[in-house]
Amino acid sequence: MIPRYTPPEIAAIFSDESRYRRWLQVELLACEAWAELGRIPRESLDELRRARVVPERIEQLEAEQGHDVAAFVAAVQETVGGAGRYIHLGLTSSDIVDTALATQLRDAAAVIDADIVKLEAALVEQAQRHRLTVMMGRTHGVHAEPLTLGFKLANFVDEVRRSRARLQAASAEVSVGKLSGAVGTHALVPPEVEEHVCAGLGLQAAPVSTQVVARDRHAAFVAALALLGGVLERLATAIRLLQVTEVDELQEPFSEKQKGSSAMPHKRNPVLCERICGLARVLRGHAATAMEDVALWHERDISHSSAERMILPDACAISAYTLRIAARVVRGLRVNVARMEANVARDGGIVFSQRVLTALVSEAGWPRERAYRAVQALALRARDGEGGFRQLATADPDVSGALNAVTLDRCFDLQEYLRGIDVTYRRLGIPIEVAPRAPERETHELAVEAGVGGGRV
Repeated sequence: MIPRYTPPEIAAIFSDESRYRRWLQVELLACEAWAELGRIPRESLDELRRARVVPERIEQLEAEQGHDVAAFVAAVQETVGGAGRYIHLGLTSSDIVDTALATQLRDAAAVIDADIVKLEAALVEQAQRHRLTVMMGRTHGVHAEPLTLGFKLANFVDEVRRSRARLQAASAEVSVGKLSGAVGTHALVPPEVEEHVCAGLGLQAAPVSTQVVARDRHAAFVAALALLGGVLERLATAIRLLQVTEVDELQEPFSEKQKGSSAMPHKRNPVLCERICGLARVLRGHAATAMEDVALWHERDISHSSAERMILPDACAISAYTLRIAARVVRGLRVNVARMEANVARDGGIVFSQRVLTALVSEAGWPRERAYRAVQALALRARDGEGGFRQLATADPDVSGALNAVTLDRCFDLQEYLRGIDVTYRRLGIPIEVAPRAPERETHELAVEAGVGGGRV
């Protein structure tokens, strides 16, 4: 884990001290189970519970022995008396490692879940605030039809919620332990020991295991994080595109003393969103590695171990970090309402072309192909600067002859594009609040100046 991108809570979960402490917890719970079964003296438990983890000694022994769990067991046994011989009774290394790892992933998922909740809250707040902040919707990067910034953000609320549910399911799936021995048959350690340990750790016992817990569980966990990263990347990409100078509708937060460039003082670059996008790529790479770890040889090989030491802590760290950056960006969004309105009004209402097309077909009775070609020709002339689209439509004898003034005015009513927005808010359970916005008079005047008319927002 790179400290720059690692929240302290995640670093603590995956620290060496935390790993060793969790290993010791597994070992002591196993001793309790053995005592319940009468395999070790009950009076030895008090002595065993005084066992300590000494990381420096473990590292020293590992350097000599080349085996981290064996070094751990030897180092812990040194901290207790004769009862130390009961530590690791009947167990294999993966019994300890995989079971402890499940607690780490579960605890990391809880941290990430809390960060998802904060991002969702920030998105909901902005979706409420900008429920009626009209802007252009874009497909293929090109103006399509108007929507609102709140509606655009509501889409991300839905995606983030699905990401949360997906991660919760993956966390439950990976929260299993195993103390079933060298090939999973419970030959030397009975199921009762496994069940006692897992219950003590708040885990489920894996219904079946080899020497390891099956790695499809871990792959699903990392895949859920990678999908979360993809959702954050889509959010960040949307903000980056809206921050392009020629668009200038949104900007990520920029602090008072921040510098956008070492050379160009005017720069305000979307560096936070770009960071999210870059780290999302790393997450997808980790997901690919996790999937490669699924196909181990027979009951187990060790090819997954080295990869997991990097990708599992790193994926959790990146996820928590990018969620916090995303929440910071969403909370601090700078919204250029005037620019949004100007973009809607661009080319004199060209974005209302579908409404004119629909009116010609449904109300004037034109064949669709004739209506489409007529409206397309007017739109292309507006794009070429011959006049505003509404002006050209009004001046066209065929169109104005087919549609009366009232019908044509209704085609350019911006309010029509907002009729269904509240349905989405109700479906998502987002309270509908009256959000502060520019006075209606100013919005209407802006639209009229650009040749749209009827720009009621």
